[in-house]
Amino acid sequence: MEAAAIILAAGAGTRMKSKKPKVAHEILGRPLVQWVTHAAHDAGINRQVAVVGHMREQVIPLVEDVADVVVQEEQNGTAGAVLVCADELADFNGSLVVLSGDCPLITSQTISELISLREQQDAACVVLTMVLDDPFGYGRIVRDMQGQVERIVEQKDATAEEARICECNSGFYCFDARALFEALAQVDNNNAQGEFYLTDVLEICRNKGRKVLALQTQDANECLGVNSRIQLAEATACLQERINRAHMQAGVSMVAPSLVWIGPDVVIDQDVELLPNVTLMGNTRIGEDSVIGPDSRLTDTCVGRACVIDETVAVEALIDDGATCGPRAYLRPGAHLCEGAKAGTHVEIKKSTIGKGSKVPHLSYIGDTTMGEGVNIGAGSITCNYDGKKKWKTEIGNDVFVGSDTMLVAPVKIGDGAIIGAGSCITKDVSADALALTRPEQREIAGWAAKKRAQQAAQ
Repeated sequence: MEAAAIILAAGAGTRMKSKKPKVAHEILGRPLVQWVTHAAHDAGINRQVAVVGHMREQVIPLVEDVADVVVQEEQNGTAGAVLVCADELADFNGSLVVLSGDCPLITSQTISELISLREQQDAACVVLTMVLDDPFGYGRIVRDMQGQVERIVEQKDATAEEARICECNSGFYCFDARALFEALAQVDNNNAQGEFYLTDVLEICRNKGRKVLALQTQDANECLGVNSRIQLAEATACLQERINRAHMQAGVSMVAPSLVWIGPDVVIDQDVELLPNVTLMGNTRIGEDSVIGPDSRLTDTCVGRACVIDETVAVEALIDDGATCGPRAYLRPGAHLCEGAKAGTHVEIKKSTIGKGSKVPHLSYIGDTTMGEGVNIGAGSITCNYDGKKKWKTEIGNDVFVGSDTMLVAPVKIGDGAIIGAGSCITKDVSADALALTRPEQREIAGWAAKKRAQQAAQ
């Protein structure tokens, strides 16, 4: 049977104390609401409807590629949020999952289990529940004498006896779509908060003779909602551990997993070692036998096999097999280290190709440059690529040796096998196999230093 999902993402999230809506806050590079839409998609749900409201202009771009968007103009409760989806889902008759956009820890497996249980039992609703040591603030699951779900009572409406119940509502449900929308028409706001509660649907369905079931989660963290910066940090820690454990089980080594942060879209091959304080984000990929870290941050970067990346920041870079980088290197977008190439200590590379086996060992800037194979760039050398208005390119051939403290003023071409003398400022093309240098002739004045010291001593 086809399943669909409603993603509730209209809330203000005032406790976040932020200019951004709550569901736009990120964990490991992914907004909260996208963790939920991804989980739904991975559970096989292709039809999603996102309910937006507060700061909708920031939320809509986060969901519009995967969900139809509806607006809840009046923040009048969860039942009101679901009801605004009625027209969008008027033609839908299957299992309808309701998910909270601020609960990033929900898994596709749990969503699938909710759907399967509802369909197997032909239930009007299955609610995901959790048992908490401190249930304060959560709706309580009230069961009848036979142990069946009778209703859900909110904290503010609970009696003293009901408030002692530890089984709580997670805010995740799977409904028979038609039963849900029929019941919503009967929901009122006669409660302590004056809101239309989605939880009232369960009692309405039960009174009509339909089954209302509960699925108790084994991991209450799955239902953790993010309503504050503290809870954002708690959810981040949970997802960090979940992701890191999965990578370690797949053959990745981490000497200190709590000091490694990996985004959900990162791909890591077997026998990679991640050292402390490594952050891998975006569409980063790490090839087998590579060592990353310590203190490295890679974003949207592809690293080949058997690379060593030490104290490096890389953004949208390509690092081929056997290349080395760092310590304290910066690879900006468009940087490409070819096989066996090196970007060493305090080296910055931007929009440049460093050819096979070529080395930029230390204290250099290479920008808008194409470099051949077997090149050596001396310490303190730079390509001067910007004239204040426009960027210009430098082309360096194979087997070129550039002496230390050299400036290559683009546009300029250095031929194969050329040697550039240390301390040169190269403003013209250099022929293959030539020696180019621009340093002034050295002069020596005999005894000058001794005379100077004598003068200073006499003053």
